[in-house]
Order: sequence, then C-alpha cells, then structure tokens
Amino acid sequence: TLLYTIKFERYQGYYSIAMPKSKRDKVVSLTNTKKKGYATKTDLVTEVQECCDKFNSLYLIEVHNERNNLLKEIRNDWKNSRLFMGRNKVMAVGLGRTKESEYKPNLHSIANKLVGKRGLLFTNESTDVVRGWFNDHSRFCFARSGSVATETVELPSGPLDLPHSMEPQLRQLGLPTRLKDGVIVLEHDHTVCTAGKSFTTQQAVILVTIN
Repeated sequence: TLLYTIKFERYQGYYSIAMPKSKRDKVVSLTNTKKKGYATKTDLVTEVQECCDKFNSLYLIEVHNERNNLLKEIRNDWKNSRLFMGRNKVMAVGLGRTKESEYKPNLHSIANKLVGKRGLLFTNESTDVVRGWFNDHSRFCFARSGSVATETVELPSGPLDLPHSMEPQLRQLGLPTRLKDGVIVLEHDHTVCTAGKSFTTQQAVILVTIN
C-alpha cells in the first residue's frame, strides 16, 4: 500500500522569585529566565518563515502508516528541499492562521489544513517532479494494529518453517499449533486476517512473525 500520499497547495517574559533568607543571607535571583520549549517553538516558526522566502513552492503532504525509515528516505532524496513533520500548531503560527497574520499571501489556507499526520515540503522543484516522485515511490511493509487489511491471509495446516522455540509464542497469539518431533505444526487451516477488517495487535504480530 502507498505509505505516503501528497496533496498539493501552492502559493506564488520575566520571572522573579523571592527566596527565604538563609542564615548566610544569600539572595538567589532567577530573573530573565525562559523555558527551553519556548525557544524551540520560536526557532521552528523562524525556520518555516525563512523557507517561505528561500523556496519557490510549498506542498502540504499527508503521511499514512508512518515509519521513521521511510521519512528518512524522503529527507535523503529531497536534500535540496526542506521537509517539516510534527508540531503542526507551531508551523501554522509560522505560516499565519488568518489572512491578516499570514506571512505571505494565501498561506493561511494551508496553515488551517495542518492537522493529523500532515507536514510541509518546501522545494524549488516543479509540480511534475514532486508529483512524479511521490507517485512512483511506495513501499510495502507490515501492517500495524488498527490498519485495515487489503487482502485475506490464510495459513494452511501443516508444518511451519519456524524455530521450535517459538511455538509457545504462536499459541499465545491464537494460532492452533503444537510441536511434533521438534517441528511446529499448524493443526488446521487458520485465517490470520480478512480483507476490509482492521488488524488486531495479535494479527499484526503474526504477520511479522511468519513473514
């Protein structure tokens, strides 16, 4: 299944604490302190706005079945561009949520769509290049709990090519297995998942285990 799809949108304090006096009569001042999180958010807003000035195009992308290794692949293949994922509310502030506060014309429309597993891709590449890359780059991987099965997977009865030490684990996952002469045997046909239905945690683990 396609792990990432793309949707296109383009645009041409001070604190003071009075400490109780100690026997040494030492005063501790904590003025002009700022939380580290605030600085991180401010830096992100600045980065987003700098990218608005640096790149010609901005794309709103949506990621499905997120995997760190796949996001890393996108970043590696788009080294000359800039991808932002996460902290959507902070990025929206950088773009501007309203027409009055937007950093550049029409950015507020993208800022208001920054929800869920969505991010920003700043690039100088053409729309055809961006669309072509994302359409051609899909990866298959094991489903996670909650994902919807795209096909029905059935295991036929008989021996399983797995280490015998895994038999207790397979039984705990709900597979009708037993050991026979040191070989794991599936006692009868078993449906792991059904197309159109969501995976349970056990089903997802079974698919990974049997590869």
